Amino acid sequence: MNPAVTERLAKAKTTTVEQELNIFREMIQEIVLLGLWRSKFFEKAAFYGGTSLRILYGLNRFSEDLDFTLLAPLPGFNLAPYEAALQRELAAFGFETEISRKEKKPQTKIESAFIKANTMIHLLKVNSPYRTHSDALLKVKIEVDIDPPADAATEAVPVFWPIPYSIKSLTKPCLFAGKLHACLCRSARQNIKGRDWYDFLWYIAHATPVSLKHLQKRMEQSGHWPEKEKLTLAKLQGLLKDRIAALDFERLKADVRPFINQPSDLDAWDKSLFNAATDRLVIEITNRL
Repeated sequence: MNPAVTERLAKAKTTTVEQELNIFREMIQEIVLLGLWRSKFFEKAAFYGGTSLRILYGLNRFSEDLDFTLLAPLPGFNLAPYEAALQRELAAFGFETEISRKEKKPQTKIESAFIKANTMIHLLKVNSPYRTHSDALLKVKIEVDIDPPADAATEAVPVFWPIPYSIKSLTKPCLFAGKLHACLCRSARQNIKGRDWYDFLWYIAHATPVSLKHLQKRMEQSGHWPEKEKLTLAKLQGLLKDRIAALDFERLKADVRPFINQPSDLDAWDKSLFNAATDRLVIEITNRL
């Protein structure tokens, strides 16, 4: 393995195989980002989602997927031209991987691919004290929104591992809008996620304003808001409190626990905490005009 990988693992000081595998998964994610940058992917797309919060802004939870949005709709877009470059980048750091693309249904607006690496092989490569069964796989899912909602703003954010460079990301107010869309619009059938609500609290704790304009476009596109009605802060807070009233907090906690190092961080989760967080919502200044 590349020394950058073994040094990263040594600094992490993991105490369980789950923690070690989370570090492996995160390194694969970051090397994939570098490969996409080298391939000029960020001329067409921007990074967003929970993994962008962790890698770019220090969110204290692990995340499984790499989520991207095209800068403009492009129905014919696919990830195939980037696969070889990603595998070369991963191989340069010692990762043996396979990439498979999910067959896209005609009606879907998401292009998906999976990066897979044999877990045991990579534990042995770094002389890890941990073991797992021989067929276990490390998986990283890549998803690209090929029909992005309007009014998304982007910015360049520097990263310093594996090398220093900059990633094009949605701005934090637009990232927050995407997260609120997930909190409000993800159905029970789609598996309401505690991770979404964990991130919601992170944004509130960091006093991040939300782009109401971008959130409204997202909700209009998904059929959760009428185009002729303006979304206001008060209406948004009302929607959130209605959603919070129906949440099963034990189920949400169970979803988050595998992705954080301190499960006791969830002890305070209840309706009153999330209602209080909702009262602290602020909107991006430009959207007040």
